[in-house]
Amino acid sequence: MDALITAATSADEGRRGARIAVLPVGSFEQHGAHLPLATDTVVAGLIAQRIAADYDLFLLPPVTLSCSHEHAHMPGTVSISAATLYAVVNDIWKSLQASGVPGLLIVNGHGGNYVLSNVVQEANVTGPRVALFPVREDWHQARTEAGLESSGAEDMHGGELEVSLLLHGAPHLIRDGFEQDDHSAPERPHLLTLGMAGYTRNGIIGSPSLGSASKGKAVLDSLSQSAAAHLTLLAG
Repeated sequence: MDALITAATSADEGRRGARIAVLPVGSFEQHGAHLPLATDTVVAGLIAQRIAADYDLFLLPPVTLSCSHEHAHMPGTVSISAATLYAVVNDIWKSLQASGVPGLLIVNGHGGNYVLSNVVQEANVTGPRVALFPVREDWHQARTEAGLESSGAEDMHGGELEVSLLLHGAPHLIRDGFEQDDHSAPERPHLLTLGMAGYTRNGIIGSPSLGSASKGKAVLDSLSQSAAAHLTLLAG
């Protein structure tokens, strides 16, 4: 986890002079019996770290608590309100602007952080300054290029994608036995009403058994390439 938090100094960032910052936003929620509560934070951190390194950007530390209310009552899950997450991210962007960094790429690792879309929409009323990444098209392209066997609908939580990213970037965080955690629930029409508990008992929706480190690397490679289009808009 320490490797996902920037060790840069003020002098380092002064020399870098980046005009775009990268903010990973994760969560702290159940991911079954074999994946850490911080899985989404690790995923967001891996993506943000890769993008910041590839494009020489200002890497921020992750937001580790977010909107995980659909996982309520499952052990270990901790949430903050959508209003609080909105305020935190908006304040971060305002602080960046005040210090001469006008652009912000928000790397979201948790699907339940719907409010981040509102932050971005409002921030861009006067011009492109903030982007939310990855969007659905970026994830779809990464899945295709990495050869993932499951779709986004099938692989909703703790499955092939997340396991692959952790096997590549943080294998020490995965406990033995994840291969036996597969659970299928591709149709979830009442997720916002019933929460995850309405569709899974083991906390997983997807096939972690399909995960591999090579797929995780390919996903990161693809996402780094996809980020270029978003960054070009912010730099314009």
